[in-house]
Amino acid sequence: MTPDNVRIALQGLLANRMRTALTMLGILIGVGAVIVLVAVGNGSSAAVRKQIEGLGTNTLTVQSGGFGGFGGGGGGARAFGGGGGGQRNGTTSRSVTLTTTDVTNLQKVSLAPDIKEVAPTVNASATGTYDGTTHAPQQFTGTTANYAEIRNLTVDSGRFFSADDVTQHRKVVVLGTTVVTDLFGAGVNPIDKIVRFGSVRFRVVGVLKSRGTNGFQDQDDVAFAPISAVQDSLTGVSATVGGITIEAKSSKVTDAAEAEVLAVLGSDHKLTSTQASTSFRVLNQASLLQTSQASNRVFTVLLGAVAAISLLVGGIGVMNIMLVTVTERTREIGIRKAVGAKEGDILGQFLVEAVLLTVLGGIFGVGGGLLGSRFRIVGVQPVVAPYSVALAFGVAVLVGLFFGIYPANRAASLRPIDALRYE
Repeated sequence: MTPDNVRIALQGLLANRMRTALTMLGILIGVGAVIVLVAVGNGSSAAVRKQIEGLGTNTLTVQSGGFGGFGGGGGGARAFGGGGGGQRNGTTSRSVTLTTTDVTNLQKVSLAPDIKEVAPTVNASATGTYDGTTHAPQQFTGTTANYAEIRNLTVDSGRFFSADDVTQHRKVVVLGTTVVTDLFGAGVNPIDKIVRFGSVRFRVVGVLKSRGTNGFQDQDDVAFAPISAVQDSLTGVSATVGGITIEAKSSKVTDAAEAEVLAVLGSDHKLTSTQASTSFRVLNQASLLQTSQASNRVFTVLLGAVAAISLLVGGIGVMNIMLVTVTERTREIGIRKAVGAKEGDILGQFLVEAVLLTVLGGIFGVGGGLLGSRFRIVGVQPVVAPYSVALAFGVAVLVGLFFGIYPANRAASLRPIDALRYE
């Protein structure tokens, strides 16, 4: 690339400003689209990751999965039709539920060394009433004091209930911001106020920091109370629990903790490992995060590929315009060759012109892509990936080289005598 080639190429581009601008527009749109769509994919991935991490990447949630098969019937149950009492193929089916014994055993370091905290939960359905205003939280959960640490719940005002509140069966409650707004109104401090859930009076001791929606549920439309108080007044005292929330010692040992959970539950309920895995559902947040990230990577690649098609179309436009330019300037090429220009000079002239088109289009495309990524798109805040900027601009330059070679080579191969005769 010599200074003369650059000067002549710029003169050629400026001589047809409208055509140059429209050709650059194709590259601009392609580069900008790649940057914006990859940013949308990254933004979506970041939003999902933030939601999952907000629940704790080393968190496990255990719930009863339905029915488990148990060795049946005692001596003599036949494989088909025998034995009575609901036996099938030598087994008996009965409902499997989580119990307080499961909670106690999961807290034992000797049985589950990779588990840090365990919190049983029970869910109640209750409508809150305050001064004539009513609201039914989407989630009313009775649990223990360590649930806030396991779930990364942050108290905005007041406090979360304590272990002593659980032991003393105190009727205290911590509310999400949606519940507070609907019951008390905006700007009202609900701390120490009494809310009636069903026929039971609960004193508000804390308000959680807003967590927004996770796409399926308003995470602020929640209420948490001591499990002892909830069982006493709303669900009834029972040895069973609705679920168990567990915190592993780190995100690296969640798989090991999950295996320990199933082993303990299998031992408690006299299940084989296969029966335990089907009788209980264990939601592993770390695995969920990995699966989500893998899915979002595929989604981002697909978005980038779609955007790259427009960049390819822009390159075809560059080739088309350069072929027209070569045809229009055939006599000019003949004159330059007649006065001593070599094939390399002509090749360089038109190749530089094609590359300048894509470089300038790429620069404006990068600017447009970065500007477009500052706005929310379909509810997602784009997150620009630096590699997408470099990749889009680099591909634009390569497009100029690739699609400019044929027109430039065609111009360089013209015979001077033929070029001078061209009308």
